[in-house]
Amino acid sequence: MKEVISADRKEFLSKKKRRKRLILLTQIFILFAFIFLWEFLANEKILNEFITSKPSRVVNTILDFKTNHLFMHLWVTLYETLIGFLLGTLIGTVIASLLWWSPFASRVFEPYLIVLHSLPKVALGPIIIVWAGAGTNAIIVMALAISLIVTILEMLNGFLATDKNLIKLAHTFNANKWQIFTKIVFPSNVSTLINAMKVNIGLSLVGVISGEFLVSKAGLGYLIVYGGQVFKLDLVMTSVIILGIMAALMYHAVVILEKIILRWMMKAEV
Repeated sequence: MKEVISADRKEFLSKKKRRKRLILLTQIFILFAFIFLWEFLANEKILNEFITSKPSRVVNTILDFKTNHLFMHLWVTLYETLIGFLLGTLIGTVIASLLWWSPFASRVFEPYLIVLHSLPKVALGPIIIVWAGAGTNAIIVMALAISLIVTILEMLNGFLATDKNLIKLAHTFNANKWQIFTKIVFPSNVSTLINAMKVNIGLSLVGVISGEFLVSKAGLGYLIVYGGQVFKLDLVMTSVIILGIMAALMYHAVVILEKIILRWMMKAEV
């Protein structure tokens, strides 16, 4: 049966679409205006293009990817970020679930989690390098260390904030703890998990770049350090811009995943 949409509803949806288009066009305009202004100021010698580079030189650096092995470095950083992100999210969710299961353990470890969350993970870099070895493993552990604690705290707070009335209702039907967790607590916090993933994807990238600054032979972080050391600032600016694009694309990938999961959950409820 076809759904009948009222005129007011159609007008509301039409306004919503126009607003989305206006926001997108404004965002695109700001981006192109920034690029044009950057190129113009560099060409007019208002900016020192040796220090700030300019868009045309960045494009030439990207086109010269065979010489600087840009795609290889991009793949290395992407691989390390995704592994650290997935491990941090998975392990963090499991630990948060165990802490919810045991209120005693949750109380015991709470201050340690807060201290670890506040501690700058870069300070642990030299220790991680010694433990995990100077290479890809150390960089992944650095990304994992940053995203893990955030996931634990976010998910644990979400689990503890689950509607108590629903849990009491389940108890009245003699539901055990496993049933309460799988049927009420975890499904109620899918949005919390998605929000943690949105934060983690950026934090994992920060951890990877920090690790590549300290110890790496490949990756965009390595290119930034190398470019700064030999005064190839075009390479530095190109790497920074690619990092920004990568972060945006990974964030939007999580947003798309969120829409798919929520749509699936709505169908499952029906």
